Amino acid sequence: MDISVVVPLYNEEESLPELTAWIGKVMKENGFSHEIILVDDGSSDRSWEVVESLNQTDPCIRGIKFRRNYGKSAALQSGFSAAQGQVVITMDADLQDSPDEIPELYRMVTEERFDLVSGWKKKRYDPLSKTLPTKLFNATARHFSGIRLHDFNCGLKAYRNDVVKNIEVYGEMHRYIPILAKQAGFARIGEKVVQHRARKYGQTKFGLSRFMNGFLDLLSISFMTRFSRKPMHLFGALGSLIFLIGLIAIVWLGVDKYLYLHRGIKAPLITDMPYFYIALVCIILGTQLFLAGFIAELVSRSSSDRNIYQIDKTI
Repeated sequence: MDISVVVPLYNEEESLPELTAWIGKVMKENGFSHEIILVDDGSSDRSWEVVESLNQTDPCIRGIKFRRNYGKSAALQSGFSAAQGQVVITMDADLQDSPDEIPELYRMVTEERFDLVSGWKKKRYDPLSKTLPTKLFNATARHFSGIRLHDFNCGLKAYRNDVVKNIEVYGEMHRYIPILAKQAGFARIGEKVVQHRARKYGQTKFGLSRFMNGFLDLLSISFMTRFSRKPMHLFGALGSLIFLIGLIAIVWLGVDKYLYLHRGIKAPLITDMPYFYIALVCIILGTQLFLAGFIAELVSRSSSDRNIYQIDKTI
């Protein structure tokens, strides 16, 4: 099979028939063998009924339904697990991503040998309150990751099949799939300017809280990609440094008291000096950080796979 199109959706009953028809038209015109995997992330409208109806009329359309809303990352991970195509395309269900981009994305993966191609919505039809924070978010992600993409969160992306089979998307890490792919050893990451269309049906799921969550997730993934397999390198090094500072301070206080006594001068009590308590805190904190790194190392060696969602139905 040439292409698997994975579409996570939440309350998109109106757009699904038009979206799947458009994808089918593009596939037919280009002679692609394909499947469309619609992942219903616990919709409260008639989305799953629409998916079932579409499956009855077109066997290329498959569906996965969650018992409740788990989020876009869980929906993508489930779709990735089910995808069988040589190239996996992801797009949003709200018709803001154009299926007409699929042939060129497919060509870039198969002919130019990219592991992942991310869309860049260079011209957006979003309010300023959304575009400005998005630019800040992308600039921060570029700085932290070293991946030169303009639009990390674009839903329209193309992957080689073995990429999606070797990454794990959880929490809200869908924004950072390029970083996850790079960490997994898939470093050929490209970018393509894609068309951004105004929303035709329903309401946006956008909220300002996503930017705070996105920043926290970026810190999390920066830690995970660098230290998930070696937490002792971070906590142990930091703990050792702080402990050493405290130890040097204690030694300095002892030497200082000795010099007082050696000269026959009455020395102040060490416990009357604030430096003693600062040094004591450094020693305790350094020891705790070192032990935290040791425990994290043990946990990382014995952690089991995450079970982040429950699938209700598949067709």
